[in-house]
Amino acid sequence: MRLSTSKLFNAGEFTLELGGALGELALAYETWGELNSAGDNAILLCHGYTSNPHAAGDSTGWWHNLIGPGRAMDTDMYFVVCANMIGSAYGSTGPGSIDPATGAPYGPDFPDITTGDMVRAQGMLLDDLGVGQLAAVVGFSYGGYLTFQWGVLHPTRMRALVPVASWNKSRGGPDSVTAIIDRFAECPGWNGGHYYGQEKESGVFDKLAAVRVDTLRSYGVDRALADKLGSADAATRGLEKLGRQWAGEFDANSLIVLRRAAILFNAWDNAANITAPLLYVLSNTDTRFPPDLADPTMAHLKASGVNARYVELDSPYGHRAPSEDWAKWAGDLEAFLDEYAG
Repeated sequence: MRLSTSKLFNAGEFTLELGGALGELALAYETWGELNSAGDNAILLCHGYTSNPHAAGDSTGWWHNLIGPGRAMDTDMYFVVCANMIGSAYGSTGPGSIDPATGAPYGPDFPDITTGDMVRAQGMLLDDLGVGQLAAVVGFSYGGYLTFQWGVLHPTRMRALVPVASWNKSRGGPDSVTAIIDRFAECPGWNGGHYYGQEKESGVFDKLAAVRVDTLRSYGVDRALADKLGSADAATRGLEKLGRQWAGEFDANSLIVLRRAAILFNAWDNAANITAPLLYVLSNTDTRFPPDLADPTMAHLKASGVNARYVELDSPYGHRAPSEDWAKWAGDLEAFLDEYAG
């Protein structure tokens, strides 16, 4: 479902790294600020696994506190671009899109994609927008994978890299894909992933909502909601509302496709390709990308010749700490961008 705030970039056939092609490429995106005449003041922002390109512009943007006039990603200075990754469900070509060859949704027949494909599609969008060298690539969670991928594949196209709550290789293997498939296979109308037009009747909608609630709890959103709303019961009701809203927007097959791409991701082995200065940000309570990743990752980056620095957030909000406790690292981000991206 493309958000009302998003624009759409369209291209023709898109050849894929693992073979095959998408008959048509669409990429949903949002922008804030203005591109300068030199085309070199853009920040590419990469979103998380289940998220969307609406990062700013109003209070519903997932990083609105960090993006805007006078904020860490200052839109008086930078042109911020956030693109929905291919394979997702927020307007870009994904399993719910119509396959031009069949006239029906791709569904489980959507071809295998890679983080390299996602980066290449983003590059096509940036070229279309007139962006030259990027001021920075910044990414949260899965978007951090893409940030590292940009750094190793296109090392001279950006002046700074900021992967947040992420790592430079995949966490999890093929069993993580199987676990997702098995969970949805419990739905009476799953039909091998061919459930389009029957989302609620099939049970997929309810399963998606339950998956979302579990995910948000693991991210620390329940703690954040309890602190905001005043009780655990209110937080539970808030989580359930968020789960049902998201279930009406997302696609179970996208969870599978994006996870399958994630397990192939590995920028660790090519860290020496990175030439841009890098700011690595983790939270001390994150269980998805825990802080014990910091020491080996920073040692490896520095041994590979990367100019890297590390910021750790002291926050109770787990994986969501960079959003919920944005003020604890906004100054570090702003200073880093001032030093290297401006």
